[in-house]
Amino acid sequence: MNVHITPHKFTGSVRIPASKSHTIRQLLIASLADGESEIKEPLDSLDARSCIDACKAFGAEINEVYDNKKLVSLRIIGNSNFTKSPSASAVNSFKIDVGNSGTTLYLALAVAALQSQPIEFTGDESIQKRSAAPLLDALAGLGIQVQSNKGCAPITIKGTWKSGRVSLPCPTSQYLSAILIAAPLAPAGTLTEIDVPLLNERPYIEMTLSYLKAHGIAYEASPDYSYFKIPGGASWKSFSSFVPADFSSAAFPAAAAAITGGPVTLLGLDPNDTQGDKYFFEILKEMGCEVKWQVSANDEHIVTVSRNGTLRGGTFDLNKTPDLLPAAAVTAAFAQGDTSLVNVAHARIKETDRIAVMLKELSKLGVSCTELPDGLIIHGKGFVSAPEKTVIEGHGDHRIVMAFAVAALGANFPIEITTAECADVTYPGFLNLLA
Repeated sequence: MNVHITPHKFTGSVRIPASKSHTIRQLLIASLADGESEIKEPLDSLDARSCIDACKAFGAEINEVYDNKKLVSLRIIGNSNFTKSPSASAVNSFKIDVGNSGTTLYLALAVAALQSQPIEFTGDESIQKRSAAPLLDALAGLGIQVQSNKGCAPITIKGTWKSGRVSLPCPTSQYLSAILIAAPLAPAGTLTEIDVPLLNERPYIEMTLSYLKAHGIAYEASPDYSYFKIPGGASWKSFSSFVPADFSSAAFPAAAAAITGGPVTLLGLDPNDTQGDKYFFEILKEMGCEVKWQVSANDEHIVTVSRNGTLRGGTFDLNKTPDLLPAAAVTAAFAQGDTSLVNVAHARIKETDRIAVMLKELSKLGVSCTELPDGLIIHGKGFVSAPEKTVIEGHGDHRIVMAFAVAALGANFPIEITTAECADVTYPGFLNLLA
């Protein structure tokens, strides 16, 4: 699907959708727990739906609760027997299609390793190009049988989990989160030790560890997270919890405020949450925006973003927050001077090579960029100059589509964007929000 975005000022209040990262973690944990859990205000997106399908394949019963056609909660009866015996597992599918959801793929691969029957994973064209090789190598070192297409889907996993010490370099933190979620459920007496020579996206590990702590699951970790030790024989508990709003999604309406001036008020975000992408608001402040946090009359955090002066460039380390690169890059296109987005080579292994793609598509808007091995320098002029009938390729990447939809608001002509439907992967309704 192609969309046309007409330049206009973007203002108003926006309720930010639930966090994809929290939703998927809670879905998997609830599906492995004993008893019934409730996930309140979850993300209802294509990626979340992929995880729901995977959890059902693992034998969980998931009931959706709606209010006026809006999904308000998921009630999940977990399949704690999944890790105990093949006959009791109630696994009703041995082939799981994760669609476009890399988070679901990586986390579910480790969960599948707890099961002694083979489970095959596949996904869309993008997923079949995204390597899970470091995670698969680590699982193999723990006694798990692994078959793959050179580290990519289709991937078949067959347990059982054994004690071992493995090395797990993490260009994406999801490899480590996967083992942290699954390893506690390995058989009693099992000890999983992990050396982590490389770790990007550290805040997502802190998010995963917050769930282990909340459920009383024992683990040891070095202060720099280069080593973990997790004993088996533990269990996840049933729970009832709200899903925090998503700072990754919030970056796009916040960028719209920066580009067009705003003000835009964002509702539902918790500045105390573990999500690293709250860093985007620090970036906007350094670039010349006003960012004002308040607490509403009903004790809800709200943040308002606006700009009266000129956006200015800067240097920003995105190692912990690679998903911010598209939104930061289009914002930088409207700034005066150079903006360097650095230490983010792992942005190349997302749905697309986002460094190369942003350079290619920004050039269509008359924006000069310099590509770095680990980042991008945007040589901003304070405006973009797109020729009439400019077509931006969305590359089937939701964050690329949303970033250029925001950029189009400040362009000199309407802009057409391809593969726009993929915005629903994490932010359903975003394009309608932009009108």
